[in-house]
Amino acid sequence: MKKEQELLREVTELIKETQGGRVHWQIQYQTSEYNDPESKPVEVEKGEKWTVDECFVSYHCIHQEKEFLLITYEQFYTCGDKTKSCNLIFLPPAGIRFFDVDVLAPYAIQADQMLSYEIHMLWLQVLEAYKKDPASVELDVTPRELMLS
Repeated sequence: MKKEQELLREVTELIKETQGGRVHWQIQYQTSEYNDPESKPVEVEKGEKWTVDECFVSYHCIHQEKEFLLITYEQFYTCGDKTKSCNLIFLPPAGIRFFDVDVLAPYAIQADQMLSYEIHMLWLQVLEAYKKDPASVELDVTPRELMLS
């Protein structure tokens, strides 16, 4: 079975396990979304100014007696009410928890729409679990400065 299919299966299981309160999550979330708009990078495309933001989420837990680590990255652009984004998914070894696309690149996973959707559903389920029982999720949210090179 391909890594993508294995990951889809495991994420689906983790959603159910989280709904049942059987998973303790450690979530790290870094985003530039709430930073001062004046400090954010801007890209001009066809005369439109797009503000650039990014977000990393690290999902860590013990699942079926094994360590599970998934890191997602989203770079998103906004121009008025228009939004576009680029999403990446990484399955690094447990020791690699850097929020750096270059460091994570060797651990990238091809993601189809179904896998991306299930990971988004996992995010929603983890947030729901946190609302119901804050002790079930260790949530570390920090701002992030985006520097485009």
